[in-house]
Amino acid sequence: MIGSDGRVHTSECLVLDEGLLPVKTFRPLTPSTRYITYADFSDITKSRPEKALVYTRKRSGGRNAHGRITARAIGGGHKQKVRVVDFRRGKVGIDAKVVAVEYDPIRSARLALLEYADGDRRYIICPEGLMVGTIVANGPSAPATVGNCLPLSAIPVGVEVHNVELVPGKGGQMVRSAGSAATLMSRDSGYAQLKLPSGEIRKVHENCVATIGQVGNSQHENVVLGKAGRSIHRGRRPMSRGMVRNPVDHPNGGGQGKSKGGGGRQHLTSPWGLLAKGYRTRNKHKISNRFILVRRDGRPMKLK
Repeated sequence: MIGSDGRVHTSECLVLDEGLLPVKTFRPLTPSTRYITYADFSDITKSRPEKALVYTRKRSGGRNAHGRITARAIGGGHKQKVRVVDFRRGKVGIDAKVVAVEYDPIRSARLALLEYADGDRRYIICPEGLMVGTIVANGPSAPATVGNCLPLSAIPVGVEVHNVELVPGKGGQMVRSAGSAATLMSRDSGYAQLKLPSGEIRKVHENCVATIGQVGNSQHENVVLGKAGRSIHRGRRPMSRGMVRNPVDHPNGGGQGKSKGGGGRQHLTSPWGLLAKGYRTRNKHKISNRFILVRRDGRPMKLK
């Protein structure tokens, strides 16, 4: 039934107009459905993955080889298939056709299934605007259009890119999440300067490849879990805050009521006393610091 507000009302959920907001919301019939939102899967054209390009994800439950928990709050979750994604785009000079856009349960972005002229099929991260039937290419001679993979030396300045390599030939490592894009700002002395989604400006060798366009599924940030069960489905187990524990169990535990304990305000720490907020974990003398020109907070990088 269509209401006076133009939205489609059902007994459980209502789907907002795709042009307005491509997420599905629910009528507040229960406490969880008041805030819960689901992604709109109208862009998905194929429901089953390619059997040759998947394998079952092995779960550790946060335990190491000795069976001891080394990563807390991990366990359970729905069974998942890992999609083998081609981050290198190494088939140079062979055109490929987009045959499907698929869902990936492990990443926020969608996947595009490519079929090359020689019959080989591979997955790539689906950029915004890449449609089924589009022809994409790899290599320095490919045009700078959405979905094509080129070296940074062959990409025009000012173009948005994603799936950027850090080491030539290793495959894309940066800018792979939904809705993200880096901007090619300039090139000088064999290096390209990229402005990353975090605001950091970094030098990358111009022989590294990147894919043209912004990563698709940009509305992923509007998805709200809305209930604890959806976190459990993702393999995240519950964990109580340190402040509500006893002093024997956590440095922030104890006190009267909502107290930080310890006779005054304490800095938030892990159960082993490591600072949880405001503590910089990056090595000051890391070799890759020389490639960072401007940090993500806007300040220039100072080399030690």
